[in-house]
Amino acid sequence: MKQTFYQDLIENLYDGVYFVDRNRVITYWNKGAETLTGYSGPDAMGRSCSDEFLAHVNESGRNMCHTGCPLKEAIENGVSSEAEIYLHHKDGHRVPVTVKVFPIFGDGSEITGAVEIFSDNSSHVANKRRLDELHELALLDPLTQIGNRRYLEMTLEAKLAETIRYNTQIAVYFIDIDDFKQINDTYGHDIGDEALRVAAKTLNAVIRPMDTLGRWGGEEFVAGASNINRGAVRAIAERFRSFIEGSCVRAGDEKVLFTVTIGGTVAKPDDDLTSVIKRADTLMYEGKKRGKNRVIIG
Repeated sequence: MKQTFYQDLIENLYDGVYFVDRNRVITYWNKGAETLTGYSGPDAMGRSCSDEFLAHVNESGRNMCHTGCPLKEAIENGVSSEAEIYLHHKDGHRVPVTVKVFPIFGDGSEITGAVEIFSDNSSHVANKRRLDELHELALLDPLTQIGNRRYLEMTLEAKLAETIRYNTQIAVYFIDIDDFKQINDTYGHDIGDEALRVAAKTLNAVIRPMDTLGRWGGEEFVAGASNINRGAVRAIAERFRSFIEGSCVRAGDEKVLFTVTIGGTVAKPDDDLTSVIKRADTLMYEGKKRGKNRVIIG
């Protein structure tokens, strides 16, 4: 009776829970894991987490399935650990999660596997409230569910005024999906729309809470990073670029990968919104000329 109670409890946790054996083959996958990853029990059971279907990456975008896997460390050295990482959702976007890993011991002292518990780290309640507010004010892009151009213009103009008033800095990024027309022509507009949604979800997952993100139009996004020093300007843009590069959409059985090119610039004292956006846009096009999937800062 007690064992059944605990099994039911784990099965119905909101947190994702899965067990692996010593070879990192998944032996248990709860409903929370299904909800957070999009993968059902049959999708996951019997697969090795090392085959990268979850593709865990850390804050810098490093693939943890190859180096620094906490499950591997738990199995080999009996080490428990906790980390904030990003997993790859079945739909293609990145999901920020907090992960806790523990070794599993058999009847003796031998380690028979490990358990990973992971929880959503994206503040869904706050995001939902923000989406409702944007929708009410007609500032929400209906396709991507992030702010629209009007929202960006209003928010960035206010932030530019703050930089003058408080002597702070803001970086503006112009982000364009590479070869988007080719995606539409090859796979159809439904897949193109899905690529836009995945890009928006991924950017929204990795942007800092105090920063601004919206769809400028077409396949173009704009982000604004407030209170930033020049050393972090490129790092933020590279984070956007690398996480999009690790995302995908599916066209039937085919995985469609895509990239972005980003132009980034720090607003100058005499900038208005038009001039700073134009400069970031020009830098983005320079990146396109240099081969795409890159960041140009100026």
